Amino acid sequence: MSALQPEILYKKGEFIETDTGNKVSRAATIQGPQNIILGGKTIIQPGSIIRGDLRRSGAGSKPSVVISLGRYCLIGEGCVIRPPGKCYRGVFNYYPVKVGDHVHIGANSIVEAASIGNCVEIGKNCVIGKFTVIKDCTKIADNTILADMTVVPPFALFAGAPGRFISDLPESTEDLLVAKTKAFYNKFKSTSATTSTAAPVAATKEA
Repeated sequence: MSALQPEILYKKGEFIETDTGNKVSRAATIQGPQNIILGGKTIIQPGSIIRGDLRRSGAGSKPSVVISLGRYCLIGEGCVIRPPGKCYRGVFNYYPVKVGDHVHIGANSIVEAASIGNCVEIGKNCVIGKFTVIKDCTKIADNTILADMTVVPPFALFAGAPGRFISDLPESTEDLLVAKTKAFYNKFKSTSATTSTAAPVAATKEA
């Protein structure tokens, strides 16, 4: 995002802002907020669905973090993030999702990854299959479908359906994505100087 681009304004009350600077749309669906961690300065856009309610089940299971989002994550409109699940020894369970810092997920993408590293850009209308591992400094092009258990190596561009390696990314990828996510966050402002004091919709932590 260019420094010359205008501010992105939203009306007061449309987003809840937490103590650590997370901005969560009131039009987003956050299920199981007690099982979700937002690292700080993360934006969750309208229509997004975060499924923290899908967690390991069974006798003796305890509440735990199901979805962890790092700092400066940008979750686009209509995205779905849910934990991957599988049947093991006759019992179906869900497993945690860990998302690093400076991750941008485009509109209408569906994510069931096991982990997403730092400085990752996922395009619009993507499907990230169950237990996929996406390493640091990678890019997933628009409309890509990654099969279950795909491993995307660092500094790689993947595209297509099914997704496949296209090319290496430059060493500047980390710096570019850090700058992009920070610029977006800094330009994403309420039309009122007064922010909402409503209770956070998800647990937060300081990075």
